[in-house]
Order: sequence, then C-alpha cells, then structure tokens
Amino acid sequence: MLQSDLAADSQDSRKIWTAAEGRAVFDQPFMDLLFQAQTVHRRHFDANRVQMSRLLSIKTGGCPEDCTYCSQSARYDSGLSASKLLEVERVIAEARRARDAGATRYCMGAAWRSPKERDMAQITAMIEGVKALGMETCMTLGMLDAGQAQRLKTAGLDYYNHNIDTSEAHYGNVITTRTFADRLDTLQNVRDSGIKVCSGGILGLGEGNQDRVEMLVTLANLSEPPESVPINMLIPVEGTPLADAPPVDAIDFVRTIATARIMMPRSHVRLSAGRTEMSDETQALCFMAGANSIFVGDTLLTKDNPGEDADARLFAKLGLQPMAVHEHMPEAVPAGQVEARPTRDPAIPVLR
Repeated sequence: MLQSDLAADSQDSRKIWTAAEGRAVFDQPFMDLLFQAQTVHRRHFDANRVQMSRLLSIKTGGCPEDCTYCSQSARYDSGLSASKLLEVERVIAEARRARDAGATRYCMGAAWRSPKERDMAQITAMIEGVKALGMETCMTLGMLDAGQAQRLKTAGLDYYNHNIDTSEAHYGNVITTRTFADRLDTLQNVRDSGIKVCSGGILGLGEGNQDRVEMLVTLANLSEPPESVPINMLIPVEGTPLADAPPVDAIDFVRTIATARIMMPRSHVRLSAGRTEMSDETQALCFMAGANSIFVGDTLLTKDNPGEDADARLFAKLGLQPMAVHEHMPEAVPAGQVEARPTRDPAIPVLR
C-alpha cells in the first residue's frame, strides 16, 4: 500500500479491495508493512489498549460438520465426548467470573450445524443474563436463518461469530458439509438483523499466502466489514485430518494480522487461537501490526489458552491496558498525528 491507500483510509471513505491489491500490501518489506499497519491502527484506536473477551463452550462435541481442523466434529476420533447444552445459571455464573477478571465481552459457542428451535429459549435467556452483567455478548452457534438472527437481536445479542475460515478457492479442501456461500448467507442474515459481525479465519489449514489474502479480501468487501476479525493459528488436534499439519510461519502470521488491519482499519482484529504456541515476541509483533483484541482465560472452547497470569505478565512487559466495556473506535485522527490519551484509566479493570 501505498500512500494513496493510506489517504483513502478516512472516516468518510471505504476502499473495495482486489486480490492483487491485497497481495501487494501483504508482500511489502516487513518493516514497511508494520509501519503502515501501525499508522492505520493509531488513526482509529489507542495503540496501547486491547479488548478482552472470554469464550465458553456452552455445548461441546457431536457436531455433524466435517471441518477438518475441529475436535468437536462427530466424524473424527479426537477423544472428545459430546455434551448437552449448559444450564443458563451456570453460563451466567461463568460470565460473572470472567467479568470480575477483566473480560468485557462474553462469547458463547455451541457445536451445532445450526441451532434448533427447542434450544432458542435457553439461548436467549443466556444472552439476557450476560447482558444484565454489563458485558457485551457474542455467540457462535453455526448457520442462522433470518428469523433466528432476529430473535437473537431481540434478546440483545451484540456480536455473532461465524468464521469463513479460509479463501473460497481453498474452502472445499477443508469443509464439504456446508458451502462458502452458506457462510456468507449467515453473515448477511446477521448483518441484516442489526447484530455486529465477528468473522475471520484460521491459518494452518494447508492454504498458501494467496488464500490468506483472498480470505481478507472477502471479509473487507462484505456489505460492511466485520466489526471483529479473529485471526486464528491452527492448533492441530489428534484424530482430525489436520493433526499433522506443519506449523504456521510466525512472520507470515504477523503479515496476515497487519494486512487485516490495513484492509479493515476500523475493525477489532483479534489475536485468537494458537497463542499458547507463540512467543512473547511474536505476540508483541502482532500487537504492533494492529491486533487489539484477545481471548483471556485458560481455555478456548476445547483448546488451551495462556491464562490470565501469563497475559498480565505480557501486558506489563508491553505497557498494554485492557479496554473498558463498550470502548470502541475513537474519532479518526488526522494523518500523521497520534491522539494523546492517558496511559492508565483507573476505571478499567486490570488483569489478575
């Protein structure tokens, strides 16, 4: 990118990206890419504040889909047993603990192809209960039709997560039980209902860098870019087809974060699954590249996560602070300027 693209990144304009333009951004010299991503990031966010989310599996295992990376698929022998939907009271109690530990957004995930009617009352009660705690709410329940999305909106859901995972070209190598178009249809149903969109992808599925760029192009060119863009690093799971997948190159991962930041300047870019395999230095580069959201806690659905103590140590090293609940995008800062902000807001909870 160049300078023309930086100039186009203003409050009143939006760039529609081609794959060639996205690849030109991704392939820049690494230091140029980081500089430009950080410049864009500072125009829209406080560079030293990170949004904290917590993710709970409210219904684990037994999913009929064949996502080749997933331990929760009933098609693979990953050693994970299927469970029933959790009780509403337990979910709210877990959310309260997460809030008290510093999380501002609570994400609830169920291993379904799509939610069934018999579960909707319980789901909406969870949303209402977590909202009553003063937290933002997010759910990931599989595919949604327009009516289901509207019911979740009526219950007060703030965000719905539905990742596209990879590029359309590579998608069929990873999943065959739902199409790429099915994913996009759910995202449009969520958008039409007025719920904010959370959608990103996973690196390490056998894709190349072009697939990573094309995934970001798809997200950036939606009717509106997602408000939240999680970028996951595959955690290989024994028993799944991708159990022996080679590790993702750390520099390529940071390049993907930086490209996402440049292409979707007003989105929260979440450094998501795989942080247990990242050094402090890799995570620091991701924050430099524009990541400004993480999951906290010891687990992500069924996978390990660094935990609050490790995150507190990392934040202390880097001088980062958690965002407050509902703290989002500041007004755009004129190009070449950095908005002056206090380094510590006493109203924001610290990591414990």
